[in-house]
Amino acid sequence: MDKKGFLLAFGAYFTWGLFPIYWKFLQNVPALQLLGHRILWSFVLLLIILVVGGQLKALREKAFDLKTLRIYAIAAVLIGVNWLMYVWAVNAGYIVETSLGYFINPLISVVLGMVFFRERLRPLQWIPVALAVIGVTYLTVSYGRLPWIALTLAFSFGFYGLVKKLAPLSSVYGLTLETGILVLPAAGYLVAMELTDSGAFLHVGAVSDMLLVGAGLVTTIPLLMFAGAAHRIPLTMIGLMQYFAPTMQFLIGVFVYKEPFSSQQLVGFGIVWLGLLIFAAESLYHNRAPAVKTPIQM
Repeated sequence: MDKKGFLLAFGAYFTWGLFPIYWKFLQNVPALQLLGHRILWSFVLLLIILVVGGQLKALREKAFDLKTLRIYAIAAVLIGVNWLMYVWAVNAGYIVETSLGYFINPLISVVLGMVFFRERLRPLQWIPVALAVIGVTYLTVSYGRLPWIALTLAFSFGFYGLVKKLAPLSSVYGLTLETGILVLPAAGYLVAMELTDSGAFLHVGAVSDMLLVGAGLVTTIPLLMFAGAAHRIPLTMIGLMQYFAPTMQFLIGVFVYKEPFSSQQLVGFGIVWLGLLIFAAESLYHNRAPAVKTPIQM
């Protein structure tokens, strides 16, 4: 196993797992302003990385054709929705429900692959998908409402992954273009808030200002670590490690911020967790199983 690759993946997922704590420090800042600063400072940081690395010209050469811009415009909207929903939900006291969204996201991705790319599910993969549906249905009944926060996060990130599968650029170039597409409306909104004396930046304290600027770092750095890990360790390992972040977020929600977690929720989450356990075990077995030789199709 590539030790550096493992450490990069662990660093990415550990950082994502701590996200609720980071955004809670900024709960006095409205969610739309948090989103605006996250986009703005991420774009600034990515731009600096490209300039220092002498890659800005390469991005300009690859990015500015209509098809590429269309793909990344869709990706930008999806990731913007995901980021906004997440920071709002964390600061509104729904960390546990956000964790559910990222627990079921891999199963949503499997279904989207089947629907849009005609990927076939192996027989055992139907079981976790069915259990996820049962778990969400049970939670809907026990909550008295659809767990819309979890589903918005799961589907926005699932469709984001779907679009990125069609995207032609590398992860750094792609994220730079996505944040670049969003940066003008984000900056315009932040300026409008400042002109109406509603802006938080430079008005709520030095710590909040540093954390707002740092939003670019905490957004970009784990993505770069993940990109580095993906080239070094098997996708099977990355797939299994992806549950580390929502597990941390769930534990933080329940034990740090004391969000309510009823016996009914335990049953619903338990059904989803059982599905994920079966999904992970089946994926691990399938990827370790020796390849079966098949007749050459002519």
